Formats: sequence, structure tokens, C-alpha cells
Amino acid sequence: MSSEHSRKALAPVVVAAIGVVFGDIGTSPLYALKEIFNGHHPIPVTPDNILGILSMIFWSIMALVTLKYVSVIMRADNRGEGGSLALLSLITENSRNRVVTWAISLLGIFAAALFYGDSMITPAISVLSAVEGLEIISPDFKRFVIPITLAILTVLFFIQKRGTGVVGLFFGPVMVGWFGVLGVLGVMEIARHPEVLAALSPLYAIHFIGSHTGLAFLALGSVVLAVTGGEALYTDMGHFGRYPIRLAWFGFVMPALVLNYFGQGALLLNEPGAIESPFFHLGPHWAMVPMVILATLATVIASQAVISGAFSVARQAVQMGFLPRMLIVHTSGKEQGQIYVPFTNWTLYLAVVALVIGFKNSSNLAAAYGIAVTGTMLIDTVLVAFVMVLLWRWHWLKVVLVAGAFLAVDIAFFAANALKIPEGGWFPIAMALVSFTVLTTWRRGRRLVRRELAKQGIPMQAFLRTLCDDVHRVSGTAVFMTSAKEGVPAALLHNLKHNQVLHERVALVTVETTDTPHVNEFDRIYLHRMDKGFLRIIIRYGFMEDPDIPQALETCRRFGEPFDMMETTFFVSRETVIPGVVGRNINPWRARLFSIMSKNATSATDFFKIPNNRVVEMGTQLVI
Repeated sequence: MSSEHSRKALAPVVVAAIGVVFGDIGTSPLYALKEIFNGHHPIPVTPDNILGILSMIFWSIMALVTLKYVSVIMRADNRGEGGSLALLSLITENSRNRVVTWAISLLGIFAAALFYGDSMITPAISVLSAVEGLEIISPDFKRFVIPITLAILTVLFFIQKRGTGVVGLFFGPVMVGWFGVLGVLGVMEIARHPEVLAALSPLYAIHFIGSHTGLAFLALGSVVLAVTGGEALYTDMGHFGRYPIRLAWFGFVMPALVLNYFGQGALLLNEPGAIESPFFHLGPHWAMVPMVILATLATVIASQAVISGAFSVARQAVQMGFLPRMLIVHTSGKEQGQIYVPFTNWTLYLAVVALVIGFKNSSNLAAAYGIAVTGTMLIDTVLVAFVMVLLWRWHWLKVVLVAGAFLAVDIAFFAANALKIPEGGWFPIAMALVSFTVLTTWRRGRRLVRRELAKQGIPMQAFLRTLCDDVHRVSGTAVFMTSAKEGVPAALLHNLKHNQVLHERVALVTVETTDTPHVNEFDRIYLHRMDKGFLRIIIRYGFMEDPDIPQALETCRRFGEPFDMMETTFFVSRETVIPGVVGRNINPWRARLFSIMSKNATSATDFFKIPNNRVVEMGTQLVI
């Protein structure tokens, strides 16, 4: 009975995972084989080449997705969460070597930056490749492809603020239908030309690589299109769990993808002219319009999954101190993961529109696609190698064999995609470098700000000793938000200097983000009573949680320190950052960038959900 109940509970999770996790890799059949044989570095459409390419695609899927991500990397979860930043936190939490920690941090941050570059291209190439199916119906529709693509993407980004809860209900069933169609179309064509199944043997890939080494290397740059989105299996693990994702992959998604690729190959063996769009030529002519509609729906869902992933990474980056505070809107009162980040949304939208207009078709975009994905995969291999050593305690020989094999494959794919840099691959790299600069500048700037505040601070015990009894104490509670866990906040000193009063009870509250995704409620609050009515309170949140200070202070009741919001005043300090002399602590241009980011950060009042009518904001100037 219990097993039957668990199966019933598992089914909706698996369907939901199919709708969200596999959207990117699931829409790759639209353009992968087409780009290999008809792209910027076309491979001659001959039977031997077709079988060799199919074999390369199949074994790339098996090596990079099935073996690397599904079987190995998904074991490296951070309390159930996946993704580059979660992996980074897991390593830094267990590493004791400062140099290693620093290097790994830079790699993890750059992987997150590459994700942003990738998340800009995915919606553009996915939706554009689906709408291009109209050209197969009639060449007259060609002039409508870009306007229709832009209209679909505009609607998609504009509805983000309304949340994806309702639309999300259809994600799973639509994608189940999509993968079902992929499999059926593939089986129908394979039945006509079963000889194509011979390409399941790796010998065909080996023979193709051996006899056409140069062509095979160029082909790798497009073969990678068949595995783009494979890293999403690990990134989205926290939403659905390891087992449902693995079950969906092995039981449904992977067979459907392989069947469709081999179906397209079987079609090309018989009709080489179908290379203009092998996916859409798989089906009967009467089904062309429904296929275009279904493909468009699937690509919209794939784009939605990438956009939601970008929102999630942005929130993690804010919580971990890599980005300034920004507005994060929860679009569902029930589902914690459904969030909307306006700045990220509109930045992505502008980039996607620029890509569609600038590159004009999916083939040109394919030239830019892949470099960010292979870069992320390469970094993930390096990071998981450290996990093998630090957490799993594998023997060094086992680490070298496993991680070394993955690394060799990743380097080959990355090198092949590096050839795309002049043809458009520069775009995701440029976006990644911009994101990396922003992330590291903010982290460096915040460290310098904390250092300057510490210099200006006064030890708490010394302050309490010098605090005179004749200082006027008013009724109520004052909460001073401070980033330092020691010393006296500058806002408190300014308030005492200018107003010459203190509240009866003074709480110094620090919010701390841990290296774990979530924090147990019993470990959330640390409260220390000091003399003369002072409290030191540290509130801990995981990097996947959103701070709510009033709610957290409510739990202090169990320590005998209740907080009545109507009798509590929050003092918040806003630092005005002034760039210092050249070469003092940070490059002047980075100091100016940090200053601009600091000025445009969401106020602490909104970010920490503090009632606006209970806040006093005090400014201070800092030179970094």
C-alpha cells in the first residue's frame, strides 16, 4: 500500500520535472542535426558521415549527460540543491586551504556568469528555430519569422511578473506530449530504414573521427548542441530531487531524444535534401502546422525554464554576497521557488531581442551557442573533482581516471566551440566576462566596506563601560541592522550623538547567509544578552531562502525576548561609497562601479521586509 502511494506521489513530480528540467535539451532536435550538416561548417551528407555523426551524438549524450551529470555529478548535492554556486558552497565549506578556496571561488563565480550568457541565447535560438518551421510550410512566411519570434518572446518576458504557477500546470503535460511526438516520429522513420541503428556502435564514431579528423573536430562544435541543457539536470535537482529526474531521463526523455535523432538520420539516408530541416520533414506534410505549434510551445517552455533558472541564480548570488540587494518578488504564496526578479528579467529580455535581431536565424545563433555550455561543463568537472577528493575521499587514482576522462571530453568540446568565437561565440563570453566583473567587484567592495566599518567601530564592551547612566532612555525597542557581528554599529553612534537618547532595549541584528540552501528553524536565531539592555542577535538564512526580519524576531519569544512591531524602531544605515586614491584597495573604475551598484541596490527596508513606518535610515560615507 505504501509503495503504491509513493508511486502515485512520484508520478506528478516526474511529469513536472519533464516540463521544467528537460526543456532545453528536449528542443535540441529542432536544430542540432541541421546545424551539423547544413551550418557554418557543413559535413557532407553521405551515409558514412550520417552514421558517424549519429554515433557521436549518441555517445556524447551517454558520456556527458547520462554518465557525467546523471550518474556522478548529481551525487554532489548541497543538502539537496544543485548548480555551480551550490557546488561552490559545498567545496568552500569543506576546504581548509585558502589558495584552493580562492581559486575554486573564482571558478564557481565564472560558471554562474557563463550561465547568464547561456540563458540569453537559449530563448532566442529555441523559439526562433521553432518559428522557422513556417518557412517549410511556405517560403512566403520567411519575412514573418523574426516578427513572430519577437512577439512570442515579448509576451513571455512580460508575463513573468504574474508568475508561472498557472502556466506551469501545463508545462509537464505539454512536454510529455512533445517527447512522445519526438519518439513516435523517430520510430516511424527508423522502421523504414532500420540500418541506421548500426550507429549505436561506437565503432562508427571512432571510424569517422579516424578517417575525417578535421571534419570530426569541426562537427564537435555542433554535436554539443545535442547535449545543451544537460547541466540543467543538476541545476534543477533542488526543485524535484535526484530520483525523479533520473527516472524521467532513463525512462522517457533519453529514449525519445535518441529515437528522434536516429529517425532524422534515417530520413537523411533516404532523402539527403531534407537537411534544410530534418526535424520538420520527419512528419507528414498535413501535420506541419500542428508540429510548428507544438514545437513553439515546447521552446517557450524551455525558455521559461531557463528564465526561472536565471532568477534562482540571481537570488543565490544576492544571498551569497555576489550581487547587491535587488527586488525579488514571490509570485506564489505556496511555492517558495516561484520568484520574479525584475532586473534580471528585463536584462535578459533586451539581450534576447538584440540576439534575434542581430543574428537573424537559428543557424547564426548556433554559431554563438555552445561555448558557454561547454565552459560551464568544464568548470563543473573541475569542481566535482574537488568534491571527489574533499567529500567522497576517493583514491587519487580513481579521481584521475574518472575526472580526467570527463575533463578530456570537456576540453575537446570546448576547443571545438572555441572556433565559433569569431562567428558569434564572442557574445556569451563577453556577457560572462561582464557578469564575472560585476560579481567579483561587488564581493570585493563589500569586503572593503566591512573593513572600513570595522576600523570606525568601537568594541562593544568598551562602549558599554563608557555608557553613562544619565543617558536618556526612552521606552520601546531599537533594532540596529549591522553587517558586523562585533563592535558598535555606526548608526547607533550617530543616533546617540545627534539625538542623545537610547531605547530601553537595544538589539544589534546581523543577517548571516550560510553555505547551506536552508537553515533549520531551531538554528536560525543566535541571541546573546549584554549589559544595560543590549542584545546581540544573529539571524541565519540559507542561500536559497529570503530574509524576513520581523518574522525571525517573532521567534525570539522562545528566548523570553518578544518583539512588538508597534513598539520597535528599526535603524538602518545606508553607506555612500567614495572611491579612494589610485591603487589603494581596488582599481578606481571598479570602485566607481561598486559605488553605482551600491546606490542602485534595493533598500535594506524592502529586502528584509521591515515595515516602512518603523524605519529610521541614517547615512554614512566610506572611502574604499
